[in-house]
Formats: sequence, structure tokens, C-alpha cells
Amino acid sequence: MVAHGQPQICNISVVSKRDGNIMSDNEFSALPQADQMADQTDAPVERRRRAGGRGADRTARRSTGHSKYLNLVNTMTKSTVLSEDALEAVHNASLTILEEIGMDVILPEARQRMKAAGADVAAGTDRVRFDRGLIMEMMTSVPPAFTLHARNPIRNVQIGGNNLVFAQIASAPFVSDREGGRRAGNQEDFRKLVKLAQSYDIIHTTGGYPVEPIDIHASVRHLDCLSDMVKLTDKAFHCYSLGQQRNIDALEIARIGRGISAEQMEQEPSLFTIINTSSPLRLDGPMLQGIIEMSSRNQVVVVTPFTLAGAMAPVTIAGAVVQQNAEALAGIAFTQMVRKGAPVMYGGFTSNVDMKTGAPAFGTPEYMKAVIAGGQLARKYNIPYRTSNTNASNTLDAQAAYESGFSLWALTQGGGNFIMHSAGWSEGGLTASFEKFILDVDMLQMVAEFLTPLDVSEDALGLDAVRDVGPGGHYFGTAHTLARYETAFYSPILSDWRNFETWTEAGRPTTYDHANRVFKEKLNDYDKPPLDLAIEEELDDFVARRKREGGVATDF
Repeated sequence: MVAHGQPQICNISVVSKRDGNIMSDNEFSALPQADQMADQTDAPVERRRRAGGRGADRTARRSTGHSKYLNLVNTMTKSTVLSEDALEAVHNASLTILEEIGMDVILPEARQRMKAAGADVAAGTDRVRFDRGLIMEMMTSVPPAFTLHARNPIRNVQIGGNNLVFAQIASAPFVSDREGGRRAGNQEDFRKLVKLAQSYDIIHTTGGYPVEPIDIHASVRHLDCLSDMVKLTDKAFHCYSLGQQRNIDALEIARIGRGISAEQMEQEPSLFTIINTSSPLRLDGPMLQGIIEMSSRNQVVVVTPFTLAGAMAPVTIAGAVVQQNAEALAGIAFTQMVRKGAPVMYGGFTSNVDMKTGAPAFGTPEYMKAVIAGGQLARKYNIPYRTSNTNASNTLDAQAAYESGFSLWALTQGGGNFIMHSAGWSEGGLTASFEKFILDVDMLQMVAEFLTPLDVSEDALGLDAVRDVGPGGHYFGTAHTLARYETAFYSPILSDWRNFETWTEAGRPTTYDHANRVFKEKLNDYDKPPLDLAIEEELDDFVARRKREGGVATDF
């Protein structure tokens, strides 16, 4: 099970931290937000099928930059599960862990940097302890918000504040659809999933390898996959921190894809990486090396502990959140020891396990509480918050929908900024499902519609229409209705609103049937985004040269 995500080609303009002070939720909400896209009456990406079962599921073949789903802002009042006193208790307990117990830091260079910054490094061991004052000093230089730029400027995303960004599933070892069943990850399915991510504006970044293509040798896999990210999408993307050379190659591919200099890329960060702690209380060498390579070049790091209550963390959700917070603070502090002001996110991935089998559980009440508590902590430290859309179902069924629905509820109400695994996650993250991808896209678009501020303009209040109809009439034929009926309501991709008889005559299709049909139609309609020929040639030359050099060393 991995809580991993993937870096995307992006640029970042960092908003400087305000005096290093902890901010209230009201102050936090005042941070700069992404502008809402102007035309809120644009037709939804997909159309509901008409009676008789023929889908009208259509999307504009290429985004014009006016989609309502490109930049999302969540202005809802955030939910809380911790009182101010309880929040402070979690905060202090986390700092006590870092002071008294510490973290095992499995990289000599990282321990040296931490010692130079003032941490207590136990001689002859990997153990590092951090004074709470040192941790909180490091928090003051973390940017509270930044812009992540894609190679296509309309795909730029705002991170932090009340902004909400969705990334597709990452790091699944398996892939599935109805016809092919569950199978090992491969390049063909990898490319199909990347194309689907490009095809929907509600998927703002590709997130990572949606499925691991094991038919490409590990020594060069990152070269082929990241090259595809540049060519098949124009969105931001992620790189895995699995050794220094992979980071260096990814940085160069991101630079080439944007067509910019290394100096400009350092001013405008263009790549992100997920850094998972090895819970409990351990930071491994490749993750630490990834922080050094990325933060030193002003690229985005997302520090994410994977703390399953009862397995890698205390069985109580409060205890698991305390450990999550301690691990996250240690990793975030290290980014600032490497480079003050380097962009970083607070990642939370705390859930519970089935205590009968040890299997991870997601989309549970416990997961929801942990997500909302993590949001409160991120806002306390004034740091952008990463969380995830999860479920543990093995197929596209009611469990998949309700666990994802609860996840989306928690991350929306909890103030998530960057949402990993937003579309396609199945089987607790082990499988990338084509049909689940479509279901998730539908649900994400519903979330976006729900977050759209309610129009209470004079025209929207409809008094003239009420005067025209009066008591006992109907509104189907009024001018007010006729001017709006095509775009008045969200048109779901998958919901089947036909009556029972008509639905039965059509063969009683299920949501699984509709999702299977839609993903194939979407792939058939895929348009490859434009890429400057000179950039494509430079990218191909770089990948070919690195392959001739052997890529990265492996033990097989």
C-alpha cells in the first residue's frame, strides 16, 4: 500500500509567509484565491443521457480556457473535530515526540544538515531529536500559498488558501477494466490513463504514474513515463523520489517540457514530489535525498506520513494523528533547513485497519475524522494541505461510491487543497480502475458544482417568473426557464434518470455499464495537446542519451 503521488511539470510563484505567525481560519481564508472562471453558465463537461439510453456524453474536444472546472475555490466554512484546546494538545504532543523520542534519519547528509540547523543528532546512530522551538522556527518560512504552473498556462493551479486541486490516482501496481479484468501495470494502460486525465478539466494534475508500467525496465522507466507526461498532457506532473539520479532526470525533463532555463525554473518551480515517511518515526534515504534535490532547487515537496491506526501508529485516531503530525513537521522542517521558503505541503494519510485481518480501511468515519483534524493542523501552521480520495472496494459497487463519497465529504469540509488519488483509486490503491476513474470524475464535478457560490442576483431570484406564473401554474414554458434550461442544473455523466420501463427496455444498464462505455468513448475522442516541435526533439534527444547511458542503476 502506498500513499504516493507524482510530480508534475509546473511553475510556482510563492506567496511569502506572514511574519511567521500562526493564523486563524478567518485570516487563512483571506489568502489570495484562484479567480473563478468567468462564465458560470458554461455547459458541463458531460451531458446526461436522454431517454432511450443513447448517451450524450460529450466534451469539448479541447479546453478553451473557459471551463468552470479549471480553478476551484472552496469558500465553505470548514468543519472541525478538534476544539482549540484539543488542537493545541495534539500540537504539543507531536512536539514532545520530536523532542523526547525523535526520528530515525537514514541519510548521513540529512543528519549533518539537521545538526547544522540545531537538531540533536545522537552520535553513532540514526536518531535525531528536534527542539520544539527549532521546529516552529522552520515553519515560519514555509510559503502559505503558491502557483503550480503547467506547460500550458491555462493549466496553472493555485495551491493553498481555499483553493482545491484534484490529481488522478498514482502508483497502483495493477489496472483493471471489465473486459481485461485485473492485470499487472503496463505501458499501454499507463498511457490510456494519462490520456483520460488530460481529457477532463476537473483533473488538474496527473499526480504520478497512474499505474506502474512494469513492462518497462526500472532503470529507464522514469524516462519513458515522464516523457509521456510531457507529450500526452499539458498539465503539471510529479516525479518519484527513488534516488538522486531519478530526481535529476525528472528536473531536466520538466525544464525541457516547459521550454525554460534552469534559472527560470528555479524561480518558477515546475515539478512536485511526494515524500512518504516510513512510519513509525522514520525518514528513509531516498525520501531525504528527494527533499534535498527538490527543495534545494525550489521545487515542490509534499510530506505525507502513512499512519494506519493500529498498525504503524497508535490504535486511537487521536494518537495516530499526533504521530502523523510529528512526522510531517519533521519532514517539512527539513525542507526549510535545505532552503528557506521552499514550497512544501502538509500531507495527511491517516486511516484505520480492519483489526480482524490487518487490511487497510478507507473512507471510514475514522478516516473522515483524521482528514478533518489534519486540515485543522495544516491551517494552524498556515501550510497547504494534501489529502486523498480513497476507498477499499475491489470493484465498482456501492462500497466504492459511498467510501469515496465520505472521503470527498471529509476533504472538502476539512479544507483539503491538493487531493491525490482523486480519480481511479480502487482496491485500497492497489488497482487503477478505468470505470472507477469515470465515476470519480462525475463525483468530482458534482463537488465543484456544489462549491459554486449560489447565484442570488435579482434575475436569479426569479420574481418576474413568479409574477408571470402566479398560483397554480407551471414554469416549463416561461421565458425565465427557456433561457436557462440547458445549463440550469448539473448533467451527470453516469446517472440514469429514465423511468423503470424505459430503463428495462434498454437492457437495465448499470453504472458499471455506463462507466465502461464512457471511458472508451473518451479515449476515442482524445486529442493530444500541442507541443512545440523543438521541445519534443530536445526531449527525445535527452531521453535517448540517458538510455544509452543506462538510465539509473538497479539490482536486476
